[in-house]
Amino acid sequence: MTIAAPESSGHPTSVNLNRTVPPFGGFNLTFLGIEIKRRMRNRRTLVFTVAMPIVLFLLVGVQFLHTALTATPVAKGGLSVAAYILISMAVYGAMVASTSAGGAVAVERATGWSRQLRLTPLNPIAYIAIKVVSALTLGLIAVLGTFAAGIIAGVRMPVYVFILSGLAAWLGSLVFTSLGLFIGYLVPSENVMQFLGPILAILALFGGLFSPLPAGTLTDIAKWTPVYGLGEIARAPLTGQAFDGWAVVNIVAWLLIFSAGAALVFRRDTKRV
Repeated sequence: MTIAAPESSGHPTSVNLNRTVPPFGGFNLTFLGIEIKRRMRNRRTLVFTVAMPIVLFLLVGVQFLHTALTATPVAKGGLSVAAYILISMAVYGAMVASTSAGGAVAVERATGWSRQLRLTPLNPIAYIAIKVVSALTLGLIAVLGTFAAGIIAGVRMPVYVFILSGLAAWLGSLVFTSLGLFIGYLVPSENVMQFLGPILAILALFGGLFSPLPAGTLTDIAKWTPVYGLGEIARAPLTGQAFDGWAVVNIVAWLLIFSAGAALVFRRDTKRV
């Protein structure tokens, strides 16, 4: 769109009012770097996402360093129960870190920053993508930090178990990134963590993340929670037991559900501008 604007000489000149859409909708490393730095400066977020799973492991897992997970004793190269708990705590840390995107979104909505961004050429999808990548970055730090604490404490696992279980915990946490965004666009900023904190703790408890569930009703309930599939897949490289197809269906289904919910509330929120 162009309009004619008068000049001091009296001759009109054309002014272009069209906004140029930036490459990739505005997704760039500078914006991403700023977002990650903001997350790293938030001490409360770092405590709950990085320190909390480490503290839980030190309180619960270290005492099982010499308790064998399989028939082979730990002293003869067998795996320990502490290794099982370590992977579970890494999954929990990735979960909490991933949902932190919801808290960031809610704060930006409350302060009006997201409204200002929507007045720029920044594509909404690029905005969400930056939140997702920054949350995954924090999740990766949580997983690596938990594994590092486990190694220092004396947990021994094959290298491939660390790699495969870490990747499963990290990438699988996308489910909870979607959950965080859904809650972040759904409730006021001051209530986000009040929702997410108890929700994650309950899901981890009933999903069999903190302790193995006995066969029966509790296990049947756990299979319907979003934590069940992620925990089963992340621990499979350690136990050597193939996870059932329901674990994959579980993750995919909850990812679709939370993503659809986040998209709906995001679309509703953008209509307010």
